[in-house]
Amino acid sequence: MPTTATLATLSEADRQADPNWWRQAAVYQIYPRSFADSNGDGLGDIKGITAKVPYLQTLGIDAVWLSPFYPSALADGGYDVDDYRDVDPKLGTLADFDEMAKALHEAGIKLIADIVPNHSSNRHKWFLEALASPKGSPARERYIFRDGLGENGELPPSDWDSVFGGPAWERITEPDGTPGQWYMHIFAKEQPDLNWSNREVRDDFLKTLRFWSDRGVDGFRVDVAHALTKDLTEPLLSKLELTREGQLEDGFEDGSHPFWDRDDVHDIYAEWREVFNEYDPPRTAVAEAWVHATRRARYASPEGLGQAFNFDLLQANFDAGEFREIITRNLAEAKETGASSTWVFSNHDVVRHATRYGLPQGTGKHLAKQDGKAWLLAGAPAAELDVELGLRRARAATLLMLAVPGSAYLYQGEELGLQEVADIPDSERQDPAFFRNKGVEVGRDGCRVPLPWKVEGTSFGFGDGGAHLPQPDWFSKYAVEAQDGTDNSTLELYCKALKLRRELQSGEELEWLETGSPDILHFSRPGGWQSVTNFGDSAVDLPAGTVLLSSSPLQDGKLPANSTAWLR
Repeated sequence: MPTTATLATLSEADRQADPNWWRQAAVYQIYPRSFADSNGDGLGDIKGITAKVPYLQTLGIDAVWLSPFYPSALADGGYDVDDYRDVDPKLGTLADFDEMAKALHEAGIKLIADIVPNHSSNRHKWFLEALASPKGSPARERYIFRDGLGENGELPPSDWDSVFGGPAWERITEPDGTPGQWYMHIFAKEQPDLNWSNREVRDDFLKTLRFWSDRGVDGFRVDVAHALTKDLTEPLLSKLELTREGQLEDGFEDGSHPFWDRDDVHDIYAEWREVFNEYDPPRTAVAEAWVHATRRARYASPEGLGQAFNFDLLQANFDAGEFREIITRNLAEAKETGASSTWVFSNHDVVRHATRYGLPQGTGKHLAKQDGKAWLLAGAPAAELDVELGLRRARAATLLMLAVPGSAYLYQGEELGLQEVADIPDSERQDPAFFRNKGVEVGRDGCRVPLPWKVEGTSFGFGDGGAHLPQPDWFSKYAVEAQDGTDNSTLELYCKALKLRRELQSGEELEWLETGSPDILHFSRPGGWQSVTNFGDSAVDLPAGTVLLSSSPLQDGKLPANSTAWLR
């Protein structure tokens, strides 16, 4: 790994060739259908991304993470994949993808592709073959088919629930027209789970990893990485038995849950690592694994995927004590495993953090604190949301995150300070979580609304046509055009912070400095720079030094409430 002294002075060529580029990268997540529309059909596309590469380069990110762009019926926003080695025709072609990858690399930006290994779509050629084949056939062995319970197999094989609501099993009609077997789907019924005990499934995904790596993909974000392997030894456990002692967030502490976070899933990732290491520099990977912190290290192992998402800050209140505990613990875990920490506040699955931070904070643990879902379900009462406070806190939190060692994951639109779009009519919603969990949650469409690029015009510059999700009028003031070059805008803050972060980049460590106040977090990084965050309600004095950047304008030289400053 480059030494502390050389990290900030690497040439762009050396930076691109560095096998450790990912350890402290700023990664920008693009949800392709909502980023930029090049042909005016209301849907973002690959050429739209290519056209915005200069914007991404100016922003100062190190890598783009591309959410699924594969052929899909969009039963789950593209996470129902029809073909793992092609581009959705509505988004472009493989030639368009190659052009985008080339443009990103010429701009010094790495490319991370989302891969969805737990399930295919029900339109995948394998699943169609399984439906047309008899019980016990090799085609059905690629998925998880079981006979039903009851006198005539009319009951599902277990009482397990799908993540999106309803049973985790769907009955098929056999080729002869009779009611038949059931297939397992942890998520939507359009997303049948693959059988990772099948060697053909494993080999085909190795082929997919090489296919995209050969096209210039530098790394992979692994969807639901903790769910691939299953133990469906009969009799299957009941829902009640799955709540036994030792239950963690998603799995058991001993790795024996039937389908969440099983120990044997890491045998798969050891094979993937062999493929990654065939390339120079080696391909990278990050696991989306919603598991307990004690179970996270194996996903981030150098012999496995190498890195795992840490959602702890995303789940925390805006609170100095919580932030310090989470940062300290995760840096220690990363050091112990040889991985690097990951930090994230927003993505395509959660309420945007500029909105979450403007809502009353809870007192519980994890997402129950204030994830915004209950507020949305209650009709998003405006009186409960302090938009200005939410944005101030979001800016402060992001500046703190960018100062912490590890890789920072940013979600498209957060650099504009975008709020969650809360008032989407039911008739316009697309998320299956809304349709399958009516009355429980409204879904994730509010963070997936197409970006505003211009102050006026059709779809605020997203494209020449409309937008596939409705954009509110207030998007105008958040548009890129409104913020570009504007002092103290959120976009300018991100640009300055990302540029400074690259210049200041140093060893993966920090030292906490005492402040005398429980509301202040102050730490130093190698190379002599510091970060101070004021979680309190009033302005505080800053330590001696030159202020490099502040998330809010200083007040008579003091750091305002809900603000972060970098100093040297």
